[in-house]
Amino acid sequence: MQKLVPLLFTFLLFSNFGYSQKKISGKELTITGTIIDEETKQPLEYATVSFFSQAENKIVEGGITNEKGEFSIPISKGVYDISIEYISYNTIKLPNQELSTDLDLGAIALAINMEALDAVEVIAETTTVQIKLDKKIYNIGKDLTAAGGTVSDALNNVPSVSVDVEGAISLRGNENVRILINGKTSTMAGFGDSNISAQLPAEAIERVEVITSPSARYDAEGTAGILNIILSQKETLGFNGSVTLTAGNPDYAGISSNLNYRTEKFNLFSNLGFRYFNAPRIKNTDTHYFDKIENGQIEAPEFENINEDQDVTRLNRNYNASLGMEYFLTDMTSLTGSIFYRYGEDADESQNYSKRYNSNILDEETLRKEKENEEGNSFQFALNYVTKFNDEGHELTADFQYENQDEEQFSDINENYIITNQSNPDPFQEEKINQTEKEKEYLIQADYVLPIGEDSRFEAGLRGNFQNEITDYTLRQEDLNTGDFFVNDTISNIFDYSENISAIYSQYGTKFGDFSFLLGLRLENTQLKGNIDSRLTDQELEDAFGFPIDLDFDNNYLGLFPTVNLIYNLAKTDDNKEESITFGYNRRINRPRGWYVNPFPTRSSRTDVFQGNPNIEPAFSSAFDLGYLKRWDKLTLTTSVYYQHETGSFERIQEETGFQTSDGIDIIRTIPINLSSNDRAGAEIGVLFNPYKWLRINSTFNYFHFKKDGEFNGVDYGTSDNSWFGRFSSKVTLPAEIDWQTNMNYRGPNANAQTTTEGVFSMDLAFSKEFGDHVTVSLNVRDVFNSRKYISLTETDSFERESESQWRQRQVNLSLLYRFNQKKQSHEKSRNNMDHGGDDDFEG
Repeated sequence: MQKLVPLLFTFLLFSNFGYSQKKISGKELTITGTIIDEETKQPLEYATVSFFSQAENKIVEGGITNEKGEFSIPISKGVYDISIEYISYNTIKLPNQELSTDLDLGAIALAINMEALDAVEVIAETTTVQIKLDKKIYNIGKDLTAAGGTVSDALNNVPSVSVDVEGAISLRGNENVRILINGKTSTMAGFGDSNISAQLPAEAIERVEVITSPSARYDAEGTAGILNIILSQKETLGFNGSVTLTAGNPDYAGISSNLNYRTEKFNLFSNLGFRYFNAPRIKNTDTHYFDKIENGQIEAPEFENINEDQDVTRLNRNYNASLGMEYFLTDMTSLTGSIFYRYGEDADESQNYSKRYNSNILDEETLRKEKENEEGNSFQFALNYVTKFNDEGHELTADFQYENQDEEQFSDINENYIITNQSNPDPFQEEKINQTEKEKEYLIQADYVLPIGEDSRFEAGLRGNFQNEITDYTLRQEDLNTGDFFVNDTISNIFDYSENISAIYSQYGTKFGDFSFLLGLRLENTQLKGNIDSRLTDQELEDAFGFPIDLDFDNNYLGLFPTVNLIYNLAKTDDNKEESITFGYNRRINRPRGWYVNPFPTRSSRTDVFQGNPNIEPAFSSAFDLGYLKRWDKLTLTTSVYYQHETGSFERIQEETGFQTSDGIDIIRTIPINLSSNDRAGAEIGVLFNPYKWLRINSTFNYFHFKKDGEFNGVDYGTSDNSWFGRFSSKVTLPAEIDWQTNMNYRGPNANAQTTTEGVFSMDLAFSKEFGDHVTVSLNVRDVFNSRKYISLTETDSFERESESQWRQRQVNLSLLYRFNQKKQSHEKSRNNMDHGGDDDFEG
C-alpha cells in the first residue's frame, strides 16, 4: 500500500510505470528471466509469469515483466508448472520444474498467435449478443459513429433502444426506462434517468444489458424495463490506458482518458474528461386559437394566430473525473472503492420572436430574450464488498453509495415590442430568476447467493434507497414605475421532495436439462414525501393552478413485485450454434420525478409553460415477453413478442389554464396526469450478420400497438394507435484497412389523444483508420441530412398547434485515439464479475 500515493500521481501525469517484483520475506529462492518477441526480439512489458504448485494444486506465485521484459519472482522450494503468457501471443509452459536454488531462465521468446489474434479482432469489432434468463447483453464493438460522442450516441446502436432528438431514451418505444450504471443508479446519469448525462464518453462503455424482464434482484422502477450500462474496466496486468482527442463542427472539442494499473493484489482505474461545445437549438410553434362561447356569446380571441420562432445558442463546458481501486483482500474477497466528480457550466442565450396575426395580417411582434447561466457539481462515492465462500458461486456482496448534486441557475428575461398597433402599450416587466437544486441520495444494498447442488441457486437481498431534492425558486420582477426589482412571493417557492424506497427480495433458479427457470418475489415500499413552502394557501394554489394542491403530502405505496423468467434450449453445439426460447413476466412501478410534481410553471415562454402535478401517483404495470433466438455460424436472429398492461400511466397533455398574459393572450400549459390504463403490444426482430470478415450488418425492427383510456378535468384523453421504429447498421472494411460504418434510424409516426408526431429519419456515417497498434483516427458525421427534427400537430377544442424543433443539428467530428501498453483488439472481463449482472449461471 505504500506505493499507492506515487501511483496516483503517475495516473494524473499520464506517465508510464515500470513494475518490479521485490523479494518477499520467507521465500527461499528467486526465479529470473527476460520475455521477448520472437520476431522483433523486443522486450515484452507486462507479460505474466505464473507458478502452479503441484503439491497445493493451485497457482501460488506470479509476477509481470518490467519495461525491459525482465522478471524476478521469489518462491519457495518445490515442483511447479511455469506458465509465460502475453496477450495475442502463444503461451509457453514449462511443466514439472523442480526448483531448489535460484534460477535464471534466460531469454524466453514468445510468438504471435495469429488465429487468436484474428478471433479477438472479430469479437472486438463486432457487437455480439448473449441471451440470458432476464436480459440480452450487447457487447459494444468498435462503434465508429459514436467516436468522440456520448453514451446517448452509443445507445442509438443498441437494438430495442432509441434516443429521440431531445436525448430522451426509450425501450421498445416506451420512455419509462430505468437507467443504471454498473448495476446501480448513478450521478453520472444526472438529475433525470431517461435523459442521461452528455458528459460520459461513449468509449467508456464495455457493454449494455437490455433487461426487458428484470428479475427480483433489480429495483422495481421502470415499466418499460432497465438499461444497465457497464463501463469498461481493463484488467491487463501493469499500467495501460488510452487517450482520445476530438474536435468538430459546430464548435466541439473534447479529451478523455481511461487509465488502469493492475497488479496481482489490486487494480487501480480512472477516467478523466473535458468537453466543450457551442451549438444551436431551434424551435418553431404556430398556434391557431378558436372562438369561444362565453355566456351564450361568441368571443373571438385577442389574436387568431401566434407564431413563435425560438433560437437558442448553447455554450457548454463539462469536466468529469473518476478514480477507483479494486483491492483483493484474499483470493476470494475484494473491496472496491470509487469516486466520481463532475463539474459543468452552461451559458444559453435564447431569442424568441413572437408574431401575432388577425385575418392573416401581422398586428404585433415582440422579441423575448433570455440569458441563462448554470453551474453544476456532482459527486459520488461508492464502496463494494465481495466475498466468495467457494468457487461454485456461494457469495455475499454489499454496496454503499452516496451522491451529492448541486445545480444553480440564473436567468434574465426581457421582452420588447418590435411591431404593435397599440398607441401607448404597457412595457413588459424584466424578470430575473434564481433557482438552485440540491440533491442527496444514499444507497445501501446487500445480496446473498447460495448454490444448491450443481444446477440450482437461491438468492436473497435487501436494499434501501433514500433521495431528497430541494428546489429553491426565486422570481424577481421589475417595478415599471421605479425600475427596481421586487420578489414576487406568490410564485417564489421552495419545493422539498423525497423519494425513499425500502425493499427485500428472494429468488430461486434451477436447470432441468435444457430447461431453466428463475422465480422471484420483491416486497417494496415507496414513500413520496413533499413540502411546498409558498405564501399561497391551499385554496389560492387551487385557484391559481386549476386543481386542488396539498402543500404538505406524505404518501406510501407498498407492493409485491413477482418475476418469472424461463428459458428452453432447443439446440446448442460446440461450434457456436444455438437455439432457445425465453419467457418472462414481471410487475413494475413508475415513480414520478420531482419536476413532474412541482406545480410552479416554467417561464421561458409567457404563453406556453410546463407545470408539474403534485397529485400524480405512481403507475404500475404487468408485462409479458416471449422471445426466440437462433444462432448460426455467421448469423444471429432474435425475435420477441410482448404485452404490457399499465394502470395510472403518465401522459403529458396540453390545455388552457384559464389565464391570460398582460396583453390578453391565453396561456397554455403542458401538465402530466395519470390515465386509467395503457395497453401496449408489439413484436421485434433483430439480425446480426457477419457474412465476410470485411462486412458486418446489424439490423432491428420493432412494431407496436397501444391503447390508452382516461380523462382529466372532464376531457377524455383515450386513444389508440400503431407505431414502429427500425435501425440498420453496416460496417465495411475498405482497401488500405479503412473501416466505413453507416447507421440509419427511422422512428415511425405516432399519436395520442391530442398530438400527432411525424416520423423521423436520420443517418450517421463514419470512417476509421488504424495506424499500427497504438493510433486510431476516426471521422464521423452525425445526422448527415440534418433531418433529426421533431414535428408534431396538437389539436384541442380551443386551439391547434404545429411545432417543429431540433435539439442538435448535423455534427462532424474528427477523433484521434492513442493506446499505450494495450492491444487494440483486447476486451477483458472483470476478474470478480463485479457488475452485478446476476443470474450468470442460468444462460441460454
